Amino acid sequence: MSPFIISIRPFGDFAVLVEWPNIVEEQILNDILSFIHHLKTNHLNEKEWEMVPAYNSLALIHRTGKIEYKIFSKEVKEWYSQKSGDYVIEKYLWELPVCYEGDFAVDLMEVSEKLGMSPKEVISLHTKHVYTVYGIGFLPGFMYLGGLPQSLEIVRRETPRLKVEQGSVGLAGKQTGIYPQESPGGWNIIGNCPVPLFNKDNENPCFVNVGDKIKFYSITKGEHDLLKLQGEVGIYKLKKTKVDA
Repeated sequence: MSPFIISIRPFGDFAVLVEWPNIVEEQILNDILSFIHHLKTNHLNEKEWEMVPAYNSLALIHRTGKIEYKIFSKEVKEWYSQKSGDYVIEKYLWELPVCYEGDFAVDLMEVSEKLGMSPKEVISLHTKHVYTVYGIGFLPGFMYLGGLPQSLEIVRRETPRLKVEQGSVGLAGKQTGIYPQESPGGWNIIGNCPVPLFNKDNENPCFVNVGDKIKFYSITKGEHDLLKLQGEVGIYKLKKTKVDA
């Protein structure tokens, strides 16, 4: 028997949105990932269906045609009730370097003042915690990371920037994240990660999956420049460890 009550609603003509209880917790995220595995294994062809998990929801998108909502939503609920809880989700902890110096950390001083701590304390807290990837979106490869300590929670900037540099590491609300490419954005920028997070030419363009873990570690400006160069030529070795389920 599945542990949660789900609801389903139309998400345009080609998709439905399956929703779990509106709570951010890993038990719900794991249940969503387990359901995806069940769907891929038993019911939905990956060539015809895109499945997008995020926090407490799962978008099921039909690539080739419209969905008969009443029929399909009934099927999805039936499939969910049949799901086994035996599937072990493979997860990895990725250690990513961040430079918190100079122009890479344009909002660090302001963030420190608003939170009532020194920049060193902000950096220490940000690198101390392990974050969960609850969603990937907004930009290709943009990871929404939950697990930010309450003491680092801060509202988005009142005025978004028109240009946020690729690799910028930001804080917004209860989340932290990395901009995988240059774009507008309103998060508070406290550092920069030199590791390329998205490459459309790779078989798997984004190496991180929803459910994985992220831990940051602090590097100097010189180390940042070296690692960025290594990333650009494809010789940077990502630090990852398999996480026990």
